[in-house]
Amino acid sequence: MIKIGIECENLEDPKSRWGVGQVTLNLLEEYTKNSEWQKQYKLYLYFKKNVPDDEVLKNPIFIKRVLGFPSFNVFYHILMPLRAMADRLDWMFFPAYQLPPLYLGKSIVMLTQDVYYEYKYGSLPFRYRLSYRIFTNWAARFATKILAISETSKKEVAKLYKINSDRIFVGYLGVNIRNKQQETRNKEEKSENTWSLGRLSHGRYILYVGQAFPRRHLKETILAFEKIVSDFPNLNLVAVGPDKYPGSIINLLVAEINKKLGREAVIHKDRVSNKELQSLYSNTKALVYVSDREAFGLPPMEALAFGVPPVVMDNELEHELFQDYAFYSPQENNPSEALAKEGSLIDNIANTIKQALTDQYKIAKIKSEGSDFVRKYNWRSFAERFFNRIEK
Repeated sequence: MIKIGIECENLEDPKSRWGVGQVTLNLLEEYTKNSEWQKQYKLYLYFKKNVPDDEVLKNPIFIKRVLGFPSFNVFYHILMPLRAMADRLDWMFFPAYQLPPLYLGKSIVMLTQDVYYEYKYGSLPFRYRLSYRIFTNWAARFATKILAISETSKKEVAKLYKINSDRIFVGYLGVNIRNKQQETRNKEEKSENTWSLGRLSHGRYILYVGQAFPRRHLKETILAFEKIVSDFPNLNLVAVGPDKYPGSIINLLVAEINKKLGREAVIHKDRVSNKELQSLYSNTKALVYVSDREAFGLPPMEALAFGVPPVVMDNELEHELFQDYAFYSPQENNPSEALAKEGSLIDNIANTIKQALTDQYKIAKIKSEGSDFVRKYNWRSFAERFFNRIEK
């Protein structure tokens, strides 16, 4: 039996499970569904302080190690690699982009171009950027295999980190597809959703979901909404995700725009429950997620699973993922010029949102075919690629 370790510190705070946490949790859930994998692989899960209360983590098929040290750096770079090597693993999976130098066994590290740009040009505190600089480059050099989450990201990661592409394999992220039973529940919960849908008419809002980094242009999306709202009476913008702008500007901007419009037209929440999010997806007219760069980007794919038109940036990744099932906001050829031409970017987003609200032919196509198109992006396929790579 092949022994595989997985770093699971990213699961310990259920309120912060963006990105890496979702990858880890869904990989574990797929493993519990497959008896053949359970015969072939034994999974060791490494936690920093506690095992969260998720049903999947109560399953006795996992061997769980709680190392009980509050410092992330001590846990990640000292205790976890030493414990994993003591367990004599065949492979260790590090989903959080970094490889501890102390770990000497075979490893898979998930890596995206986002962390490269973050330590090069980002606004995170210096200690985080230094950690990314050191340990993502260590992963690029010494990890046995690198996991990328799209073909576009694979090319970018290989170029930026100077990795032989033969060491990189692609596992597309999965999307949880809605079903008729879920749709019924969403409609029943509509009246109970006190802040989001209770005060919003069905189909009278557009949606943004995701951590609000500057590269995802929530600021420009809000200003674009202000430009078009006079053409769409009673339209609202709902934004869900923590403000990651330097200086936390989003709530101030929301208050300013609402004051100008004389109503609470823009609603911002750091987070909502899964039930609220499902309801928001199922009742919105469009999702706006215009990002300069992503390795994948789940929110627009989740929206498409509900037959909701996504508004995304016109770039290589989005065309790889969405093909004809999205509205594309033009991107400046030179990203530095795009930042200087904020007005042009706002106009582009505003015009593309208008298209997503008025192009009835494409809206109907997305509504009728979108959920079927998204089915190829599923967590079962992601897990199959992961375990097949280990087997090979």
